[in-house]
Amino acid sequence: MTTGTPLSTLVSQALVAFTIELDNEFERRFQDAGGGARVTSLTMWSNLLRVVGDGITVGEFVAATGLPKAQALSRLGGVERWRYVSVGPGSGGKREGYGSARATKADWLVRFTPAGERAASIWPELPRVIEDRWRQRFGSASVDQLSVALRDVDDGLALGLPEYLPVVSSTHAMALELPSLERESGDLTLVALLAHALMAYTREFEEASALSLPLNANVFRVLRPDGTPVRDLPALTGISKEAVAVSLTVLGKSEYVVVEGAPASKRTIRLTPAGEKLHAEHARVHASIEETWEARFGGALGTSLARVLEHPELAAGLRPHPGGWRASPPYLKHTEALIADPVGTLPHHPMVLHRGGWPDGS
Repeated sequence: MTTGTPLSTLVSQALVAFTIELDNEFERRFQDAGGGARVTSLTMWSNLLRVVGDGITVGEFVAATGLPKAQALSRLGGVERWRYVSVGPGSGGKREGYGSARATKADWLVRFTPAGERAASIWPELPRVIEDRWRQRFGSASVDQLSVALRDVDDGLALGLPEYLPVVSSTHAMALELPSLERESGDLTLVALLAHALMAYTREFEEASALSLPLNANVFRVLRPDGTPVRDLPALTGISKEAVAVSLTVLGKSEYVVVEGAPASKRTIRLTPAGEKLHAEHARVHASIEETWEARFGGALGTSLARVLEHPELAAGLRPHPGGWRASPPYLKHTEALIADPVGTLPHHPMVLHRGGWPDGS
């Protein structure tokens, strides 16, 4: 592990590694059970679909997610389009505005489709399944130490947080938008504890930074004053081409970078003097947060995360099953790089986009 790696990077890489392993296992089980819907990531279950239960009104769905109404309805249209739920006044054909927020009424019912029911029977147990695999792979003592350190952080938070990081968008400059939720009690899974710790850190970072943490930790982190080819950014950051494109949309409007060149295949992006200054400022922000966290929560979290990320079996959990989308072009090349060098390839912060909630923006 590189000395000086921000704590947020350690939490992020553990969280993304766990999520990829869980998403791969969901895809395998879902396909074996009959599938029937577009495969999506843990975040869509954790923050959206799990509230559907035996059926819920659209109005209740909006309230349960804690999202602003427009966002909740947009997400609902997405999972309807992907065939996880039906939305309407009753059973029947496609409603007006199918797959979108259009024409939705608060008293309409949201129900799982047969494919959604299959998915809902698989997702809830998977966090514990992957946690058990981590215990076998990394040792129960290491995972227990990580869990204790994360619970110490979670117990010290006075925030109502979702189970997973929410979707980020260019509309809000890729910054964290927390839903309005009551703080939940109970035994949180390891992946929820990782997500809570990262959301808390991200919130503190973004209160002190001109750029969001997903932007800073991924694309902005690898930029130089003498320029970087845009085509190299997915490999340098560990996030998808689509996530890079969204990041450039936001960064290109700032004073911190300049994007130059044509055609698109020859574009470069370089730091301005203001960007170089911000790079240095970000190092101080990380140092300040980590000093505060060590005083509040102790120093065990970074040590326990490093123990997992340095383990020689980290890559074993990142291998997709042969029929999985991560094992197929055009994603296979990135998957092979991830397995060959997990810590060098994993994103330094999840980039959760509306496309499916994948933690690397795919």
